[in-house]
Amino acid sequence: MLTDSSVRANIPAADLGRARRFYADKLGLEPSEESEGWLVYTTAGGTSFHLYETEQAGKAGHTIAQFHVADVRKEVDDLGAKGITFEHYDMPGMTWDGDVAGMGPAGHAAWFKDSEDNILCIDDAMPA
Repeated sequence: MLTDSSVRANIPAADLGRARRFYADKLGLEPSEESEGWLVYTTAGGTSFHLYETEQAGKAGHTIAQFHVADVRKEVDDLGAKGITFEHYDMPGMTWDGDVAGMGPAGHAAWFKDSEDNILCIDDAMPA
């Protein structure tokens, strides 16, 4: 059954070259695997995501990937210094301190869009 499987997120990119530059220059990530039309990124945390070229990029109106970090505020400051603009959402029980959302027992989070208009999140939530 699927309980014994691993999972890899898939992130669409309309322009793979542009997306590669964004993920390198803004997020500090380099592909661990690549082929024509796709890239794989593997984090030190042992997870990976697949960035692939498609015309369907940026059409999801929701978060498509979350990066779990030790310090959301520090990451927001570091990413902001690289020109990342953060998104603000109005959800019940959420409070804002600048670009960092407080979500009570769920911790803190911040959202931004990549070069392909995909919504990404950084949070201090522990992975399930």
